[in-house]
Amino acid sequence: MPLIALTGGIASGKSTIADRLRELGAVVVDADRLAREVVEPGEPALAAIRDAFGDEVIREDGSLDRQALGRIVFGDPERLHVLNGIVHPAVLHRSQAAFRAALGSDPLAVVVYDVPLIDARGVGEFDRVVVADAPVETRVDRLVRLRGMTEEDARARVAAQLDDDERRRLATDVVDTGGTLERTLEQVDALWARLRP
Repeated sequence: MPLIALTGGIASGKSTIADRLRELGAVVVDADRLAREVVEPGEPALAAIRDAFGDEVIREDGSLDRQALGRIVFGDPERLHVLNGIVHPAVLHRSQAAFRAALGSDPLAVVVYDVPLIDARGVGEFDRVVVADAPVETRVDRLVRLRGMTEEDARARVAAQLDDDERRRLATDVVDTGGTLERTLEQVDALWARLRP
């Protein structure tokens, strides 16, 4: 079972790649979805967040108030570190369970972990690291056109992420998503041919 990390910056086309790999037969495990699941009501991580940050980050219905939590942690590296120390292990545990389940269902499955952030310490557990790569100007344009951000906000979001050169250094495969959709899909199809066991 090849285990593939798929990563890329905001508006890099990572979701397009993940969707195509899923269409081709990959099992895609979405880290963002898992991060939302582990803080749902009744989950231990949500209780730990309440203990660490107080009742003001919990809505009346018992769900996490992401905006209230964001106001506390963003711009405060120590508080963000506390939050990451709660959420990341829970996501890791859930992702490992998803990997095992995929292998249990199909020992030849190609499992793709769609993860926004990866660093040099984390790449060792993957057989390949695929990076969705598009020029900064293309990504800014996508954020403005498709997500309704102001250009200033879009540039700030792109700039706040891992440096593109650093991300490329971690890659075993780079999919250039700066061109047409057809060209991106051609590259993903070629990647799939290399991934199949």
